[in-house]
Amino acid sequence: MYRPGKCKTPRRPGIRKASHTEKDPVGVYCRIRPLGADNEECCIEMISNSTIQLHAPDGLKANRNGEFKETQYSFKKVFGINTTQMELFEEVAKPLVEDLIQCKNGLLFTYGVTGSGKTFTMTGSPGEGGLLPRSLDMLFNSIGPFQAKRFVFKPDDKNGIDIQNDVDALLERQKRDTQPLVPKTPSSRQKADPEFADMISPQEACKAENVDEDCCYSILVSYVEVYNNYIYDLLEDAPFDPIRPKAPQSRILREDQNHNMYVAGCTEVEVKSTEEAFEVFWKGQKKRRIANTQLNRESSRSHSVFTLKLVQAPLDADGDNVLQDKNQVNVSQLCLVDLAGSERTSRTRAEGSRLREAGNINQSLMTLRTCMEVLRENQMCGTNKMVPYRDSKVTHLFKNYFDGEGKVKMIVCVNPKADDYEETMLVMRFAEMTQEVEVARPVDRPICGLAAGRRQRNQAFRDELSHRLDDLGRPYNADDAALLNQLIESFPPMPSCELVDPGDDQTLPRLIEVLEKRHHIRQLMAEQFNKAANMLNSMLQQFDGQLGNKENLIQDQQSKLSERDRVIINQKTELERLEKRSKTLEYKIDILQKTTDMYESDKRSLEQELETRAQKLQQELSERRRMEQHMQGMVTDAKLKWEKECERRVNAKQLEMQNKLWVKDEKLKQLKAIVSESSRGSSSSSSTERPEKPERPSRDRDRKYGQKRSASPSPPPQHINPVHRRSHSAGGEKWVDHKPSSNVDLGTVMQPVIPNAIQVSSPSEKALSKCHKYVLRHQELASDGEISTKLIKGNVFRTRSGGQSVEFTDVETLRQESPTAPSRKRRSGSAEAPHNKEDQENWAPVASTSAALGHQKRRKP
Repeated sequence: MYRPGKCKTPRRPGIRKASHTEKDPVGVYCRIRPLGADNEECCIEMISNSTIQLHAPDGLKANRNGEFKETQYSFKKVFGINTTQMELFEEVAKPLVEDLIQCKNGLLFTYGVTGSGKTFTMTGSPGEGGLLPRSLDMLFNSIGPFQAKRFVFKPDDKNGIDIQNDVDALLERQKRDTQPLVPKTPSSRQKADPEFADMISPQEACKAENVDEDCCYSILVSYVEVYNNYIYDLLEDAPFDPIRPKAPQSRILREDQNHNMYVAGCTEVEVKSTEEAFEVFWKGQKKRRIANTQLNRESSRSHSVFTLKLVQAPLDADGDNVLQDKNQVNVSQLCLVDLAGSERTSRTRAEGSRLREAGNINQSLMTLRTCMEVLRENQMCGTNKMVPYRDSKVTHLFKNYFDGEGKVKMIVCVNPKADDYEETMLVMRFAEMTQEVEVARPVDRPICGLAAGRRQRNQAFRDELSHRLDDLGRPYNADDAALLNQLIESFPPMPSCELVDPGDDQTLPRLIEVLEKRHHIRQLMAEQFNKAANMLNSMLQQFDGQLGNKENLIQDQQSKLSERDRVIINQKTELERLEKRSKTLEYKIDILQKTTDMYESDKRSLEQELETRAQKLQQELSERRRMEQHMQGMVTDAKLKWEKECERRVNAKQLEMQNKLWVKDEKLKQLKAIVSESSRGSSSSSSTERPEKPERPSRDRDRKYGQKRSASPSPPPQHINPVHRRSHSAGGEKWVDHKPSSNVDLGTVMQPVIPNAIQVSSPSEKALSKCHKYVLRHQELASDGEISTKLIKGNVFRTRSGGQSVEFTDVETLRQESPTAPSRKRRSGSAEAPHNKEDQENWAPVASTSAALGHQKRRKP
């Protein structure tokens, strides 16, 4: 008995929790699969029925002490390599099926690395049925005689169950049978699937005890998978379109009125036998996503969830029909989960879609471990941290089992080979941590108020009624009385027997005559009856003889028939074997077809990617060749430019040094001449003779040092145009200095300096509106290969429309020439140069200025 809480009573009393609910730890079991080869290295040793020990393989590093570290892990029970499927079922799954019949929920899932035998443990193989088919067989063996008719229990769209009467259920069945397009579940009266028949032998069949016979039961199954964190319905009958195939539609999780999570829109199929349920499971199993990896030939790429939902409701007071009360319906479910194995991409070498699948599988398993850690911390430390159920669809779907009521069991499947040692270590740590998590213990369902034994009393009443009808025999038939009356009427009529006169001698003779006639008729009838009886006896004797002959013939035929039956049984056995093999081959063909399709899709995607990369590579190569050509052109241009620039700078430096040397020589000569004159004047008498004029250097010397003279001061040039004014750039007006970005910086002294100028790379109306003058620096290549700069000047005027216009008025040319050029000649104006060399040194350089006509002036040497 449990004490009700103070909160509001929910609709279903069976789900109601008590404030002092007891808890049980999660049952964790370990199963060790056999090694693939005898020569493989083993890293797991079974010490006892509840403890295993892990040995580090030879390839791993030793610990600090130089010895291999060995760790031990304990479980509720450990199943070795020789454990059969039946032993595993008896220990793990059978208690969950018994609790399911007692209206208690259960969750059983397999966990481990890829290739550790999880799918084999859950599903099994022909001859070795797994936990799922054995759970189905036990469930139907237990409640088979007490199942309700189909469609009496009908699921709604909100994770609830509706009850229909017999008439509505019959109409529903007829409607289902008259619709050929609706896929029908296989009938339970059909012959069992040979593949499933071989999974469980009749000797291994089991049955639950303490089944309530006063209830009607119905089983609904559903099958979903969680692929890339999306939920897909494996039992969905979507129409297949070969032209435009549609991808399966993902489902979402919802919460019902009792705060239980369920998959909205999931297909729930009502099954009535083990074979029918397993065929529905096999139909969904063919749609499950599997692939071939480096570690497992048939690796599950999704988490599968097969749900058994048991619906039970009590019978009415007569024990004949289901009680039409929705509040009396109890629903319990058992979830059998086959989790996909964790894997390392470095070992599986997954790429493309396989890599994405592996990442989602590892992420969901990591979320499961995180939820377990938070649950353990909350229970052990008394904290109230939020458990991240919503981070993964797997943990969100099973939130009810960890926060609500029900038994949770986990089978850890391990592969003892040394290659899986590191992954096995992580699995063992998770299993050790999971054993410390506790879930609420399910409470017993409330007892119905009706009297027990209603079904037995109803069945006893029916049996007694049938016996009494058999004892009464055949009912009275009115045809026999009519035949007797007809026979009596065929006799002569009896005359009147009344004697009025003693002397009447006619009445008695007449009566005697009639009686004699009747006696004669009776004798004739007796003779005919005896004849008929004799004939009938002879016929019976004849029939007895024929019957004996026929019995002998039948015995001969039966012996022949028994021989034929033995032949037929042998043929049926062979046929079943062939059918089983055909089923197995079809399953393998489906797997190979899926693998081929996956490989084809991967091949197409890789080919497309390869083609795309080839195109990108061609584009990059062409772009690279174009860039190489462009860079080669730029390098050539820059090389030529810098060669000219270096040559120009070397020439200028040589010219400068030659000019300095020439100036020093001239000064030294003058000083020498002065010293010699003063010495002669002091030693000789006062003489009035004029000193000799120093000898002028020859023309060869002028040619030799002509380049030096160009750097020395020169007299101001004589202006040819007497009305030529000073440059406009030297005034106080504001200028727009237009210097295009393509101009080359010559780095020479002869550069125009314009004060109050706005420097722009392209003229704009805003800059022109602020200034009165405009100058454009234009560079072009002269005939001798040097660069000349032209200053094109003009006045800025405002137009009538509000814009700006420029009227060009002057052009200045700045040209650079090499003094060492062979074409340079001394101008005739050099004769007018002053003879005083000191005055020549003090002359300032003046830029050549030309008029608007473009006449160029040269400076004198």
